[in-house]
Amino acid sequence: MGTRETVAARILELCRERGITPNGLSNLAAVPQATIKSILNGESQNPGIVTIKKLCDGLEITLGEFFSTQEFDGLEQEIK
Repeated sequence: MGTRETVAARILELCRERGITPNGLSNLAAVPQATIKSILNGESQNPGIVTIKKLCDGLEITLGEFFSTQEFDGLEQEIK
């Protein structure tokens, strides 16, 4: 699984833990639903750190908490 897929999976995991939908997260984080949808559907080639920070703020977690998972730790550098 690559970085984009790992970010999408983490967003879904955090939504499940909190009992909210991605649309609910959109409202909490003040991030357009279309932006979250494009990340989750793999359409966003590179979700920006500013967007991820807004999502973290909406989830009331830090960027460190967002990225502190075995999945992120295990990612190999992606060479394009």
